[in-house]
Amino acid sequence: MGEQVVTPYSVSARNGGVDYARIVSDFGCKLIDPQLIQRLEKLTNKPAHPFLRRGIFFAHRDLESILDAYEQGHKFFLYTGRGPSSESLHLGHLVQFMFTKYLQDAFDVPLVIQLSDDEKFIWKDISQEECQRLGRNNAKDIISCGFRLERTFIFSNLDYVSGALFDNVLTISSFLSINAMSAVFGLNAETDVLGKLLYPAVQIAPAFSTSFNDVFGEGIKMRCLIPCAIDQDPYFRLSRDLAPRLKLYKPALIESRFLPSIQAGDDSGKMSASSPNSAIFVTDTLEEIKQKVKQNSFILRVLFSNTVVSVGWCCRGVCARVLHLFRGERCRS
Repeated sequence: MGEQVVTPYSVSARNGGVDYARIVSDFGCKLIDPQLIQRLEKLTNKPAHPFLRRGIFFAHRDLESILDAYEQGHKFFLYTGRGPSSESLHLGHLVQFMFTKYLQDAFDVPLVIQLSDDEKFIWKDISQEECQRLGRNNAKDIISCGFRLERTFIFSNLDYVSGALFDNVLTISSFLSINAMSAVFGLNAETDVLGKLLYPAVQIAPAFSTSFNDVFGEGIKMRCLIPCAIDQDPYFRLSRDLAPRLKLYKPALIESRFLPSIQAGDDSGKMSASSPNSAIFVTDTLEEIKQKVKQNSFILRVLFSNTVVSVGWCCRGVCARVLHLFRGERCRS
C-alpha cells in the first residue's frame, strides 16, 4: 500500500484511495455494525439515516455508552463545528450537518456548533475580520439545514471564548505537553507558529458540557456525542484521555468517511474549501456545477484497430459518489 496521511489538516492517499480499515486500526476506533444501527433505530423509534445505512458514517467511539445512557433516561448533547475558510459550505460539509440534524431530531437533544474562525486565522493567510465574516456566511448555510432554533447554539470562537469555556480551555492546556501536541498534529517546532499548539484545547473544550454554563446551567455534567469526519478523531482522542482528570464524561464520536475531491480519480483526497475546483459548493450555479464535473472528467475512448472512437464523457465516479450520498430513498442502492 502507498503512503497515507490522515490528520485534521491533511488527507492524502495513493494506490487505490483512503484505506479506512487502516485508519480505524491506527486510531483505535470501532466499526459501526448492523446490530448497533438496529439498536439506534429501536431506541429512537425512527429509521436510521441513509448516511448510516450506506456506511458513510461508519466508525465510532463509545456510541454504545450514549445509547445506554439514553435508554436509562439520561440526556446528552451534540457538538460539531465548521472552520470557515470559504464563502459557503460544500457538499462534504453538508454530509456532516445533515446527519447532525437527523441526530438532533431522533434523540431530541441540544446541539452546540463551533465556528473555529480563530483556527483559520492561525492556519490560513486570512485576517481576523475576514474569518469572522466567512463564519457568519457559513452560519447561514448551517442554519438552513433546519436545526431546531430553541435547541441549537452556534458560536464564533473569536466572539465567545471566555468565562466557563475559557476556564476549560486553560485547564485542558495545562494537561497537554508540547511534545504531545507536536506528535498528534504533526507540528514542526522550526516552522509552525505558537497558535497551532494552543488551538487544540479550544476545539476540545466544547466537548464538555461545563464549558456552557449559559446554555446548560452552571456545573451541569452531560455526555457529549460528536458527529465528525474521521480526520478530526485526533482532537477527541485527547479529550477522552483528559476526561478522567477533569472528572467529566468521555465524549463519544460517530465518524464519517470523506466525500472525495471531484479532481481525484479515486478516493485519494477529499473535497476542500481551500481548493474551489475540488468541491461543489451550495452556492454554485447549475452551470458552474456542470463545468466542474466536465473539467474533472475524461473522454472515454475505444480503440478499434487503429481508429480511436470517442464514446462520451466519463466523470471518474464523481457523479456516482454524489448520487450514492444524496439519492432519494426510492432509488435503488
